[in-house]
Amino acid sequence: MTNGAFQDYYPDAFAHCFGCGRLNKDGLQIKSYWDGEESVCHYTPKPFYTGGFPGYVYGGFIASLMDCHGAATVSAAKLRADGYSLDDRPISRFVSGSIKVDYLKPTPMGPVLEIRGRFKEIKGRKVTVSVTLSAEGEIRAKGEVLLVQIPESK
Repeated sequence: MTNGAFQDYYPDAFAHCFGCGRLNKDGLQIKSYWDGEESVCHYTPKPFYTGGFPGYVYGGFIASLMDCHGAATVSAAKLRADGYSLDDRPISRFVSGSIKVDYLKPTPMGPVLEIRGRFKEIKGRKVTVSVTLSAEGEIRAKGEVLLVQIPESK
């Protein structure tokens, strides 16, 4: 299986997302990879993503990272569950159905953030992934993202 980022395999028509679209030059362009049975993304937020307290990351930004990493994770997990690798066929795209985030500790600005995803279940076009966000080796936020597969054709 290839070592490329999941987002590098998004079809061009679906690669413009602010968080994970490789074709959005003003976006975050996060990159997610397999790390065994989990997915991992590392991201260092810029200082202007600060929250209400100086020196800490804005909670909405944390949710965005978890959402986009979750979407990339389920895209790759669905492909893997169907018996394919990233190089075998086009990756399916998903949109958010819901996201739940529990903020456990303030997330400091400065250190690299690690976002991890773990596939939970597939129910038809709906896929659920659990996601954690860590800084300095401590989980700062955890949650669950429900994503819905975009139909291949309309």
